[in-house]
Amino acid sequence: MQTLTLDNGLRIVVDHRPGQVVYCGIAVGAGTRDELPEESGMAHFIEHMSFKGTERRRAWHIINSMEAVGGDLNAYTGKEHTVYYCTCLRQHLRRAIDLLFDITLHSTYPQRELEKEVEVVIDEIESYNDSPSELIYDDFEALVFPNHPLGRNILGQADRLRQYSSADLHRFADRLYHPSRMVLFVLGDVGPISARGGLLADIKAADQELRIKKEELRINREDDKLRIKKEELRINSLPLNSSFPVRVHKSTHQAHVIVGTRSCSISDPRYMSLYLLNNLLGGPGMSSRLNMSLRERRGLVYTVESSLTGYTDTGLWTTYFGCDHADVDRCLRLVHNELDRLCQSPLSPNVLSAAKRQLKGQVTLAWENGENVAISMGRRLLHQNATQTLQEFCDEIDDLTAPRLLTVAQETFSPQHLATLIYE
Repeated sequence: MQTLTLDNGLRIVVDHRPGQVVYCGIAVGAGTRDELPEESGMAHFIEHMSFKGTERRRAWHIINSMEAVGGDLNAYTGKEHTVYYCTCLRQHLRRAIDLLFDITLHSTYPQRELEKEVEVVIDEIESYNDSPSELIYDDFEALVFPNHPLGRNILGQADRLRQYSSADLHRFADRLYHPSRMVLFVLGDVGPISARGGLLADIKAADQELRIKKEELRINREDDKLRIKKEELRINSLPLNSSFPVRVHKSTHQAHVIVGTRSCSISDPRYMSLYLLNNLLGGPGMSSRLNMSLRERRGLVYTVESSLTGYTDTGLWTTYFGCDHADVDRCLRLVHNELDRLCQSPLSPNVLSAAKRQLKGQVTLAWENGENVAISMGRRLLHQNATQTLQEFCDEIDDLTAPRLLTVAQETFSPQHLATLIYE
C-alpha cells in the first residue's frame, strides 16, 4: 500500500490488486457534524447535487460518463465525511478520476436542478420515517449526543431543505470541499503512484486547478483542529440519560428497542477490543450470543444485532431488537444478562480463541469485496492519517487479551453507562 501527499494537501492512497477491475473514489472531510446549525441536511444535499452539473458537464453527462463504459458511480454521506466512488475497468481509470475531481471541485449546483432534487431528498426522508427499525437509530443518536452535531439527522428536515439556494450550497462547498480535506483512494492493478505516465499523471491531467496556497492549507488544518478540540470537550460533558428507558409511542406492529452508549473513538487503543466484543455479542453470525439467546433459544425476535461506530473523537455502541410489545421487558432482561456475563468474568481461553478466529475469518472474507476495502482505506487515511493491511488488522486481533476485554466490557456495558430507547 502506497501513500502520497501533494503540495496542495490532497492525500492519495493506492493498494495494488491484480485484475481488470479498479475501485477508486474521493473521501471528503465534510459530513453532518461539519454543518452549521442553520445548515441541517446540507452535507447530504450537496452529495445529491454534485451529480447535477459541473462547469464542464451537465447532469446527463455525469450519469452517463461511467455507465457508457460499463462502470458505476455512487456516493454516500456520513457524520464525518462524504464519499464519492467509482468501479470501472482498469483502462478507464483516468476517466473515473477526471469525473470524481470534476463533481467534487467544480459542481455548479444549478438552481433549477436543486428545486427538483430537493423533492427527491424529501421522499427519501419520508421513506426513512416509514421504517421504524432505521429511524430509531437516528432518535437514539439524538438522545446520546443531545444538542451536538453528531446527534443531528444526516438527511435534514424537509422545511429547511426547501429554503436552500444554489448560493447556500456554494458557501458550504467553498468552506469544506478543497484538496486539503480530501483523500483519493485507488484499489487495483494500477502500478506505482509516481510512475511515468501513471496515477499521478492521471491526477494532473484530470484537474490542473488542484493547487491552493500552503498558508491557506495551514489555516484550514488549524481551524479543523480547533473545531475538533471544542467538540471533544462538549462530547465529554454531554449528559447521558441512563436512569430509565425513554419510551416513544409509535403505531407499529412491533416494539423496537435500542440499548447503547457513547464509546471510544476509532483511534482509541480500546477500539479493537470493543470491536471483537461487539462481534461476539451481536455480529453477523447466527451464533452471536444475542441471537442465540433471544431468537434461537426462545423465538422472541426476528432481528437482534449490535453495532459499533467509531468517530474521530468518540464512538457509539448499540444493540437493537424488534419484538412483540408484550415481550419488551423480557428481551431487555436477556440483553442485560449477556452484557453482565461479559462484565463479570474474563473470557475463557477457548472462547477467546474462537472469537478471534471467527472475526479474522469474517474480515478476511470481507476483504474480497474490493469496493468496501477501497472506501475503508480512503476513510482511514482521511480521519486517522494512517493505513492498515489485512495482516496488521489480524495481528491486532491476535494481541487482544481476556483481561483487556473485561476492562473494556465493564467500561462500556455496565448498566450505569447505558441508555435505552423504546418505540412502543
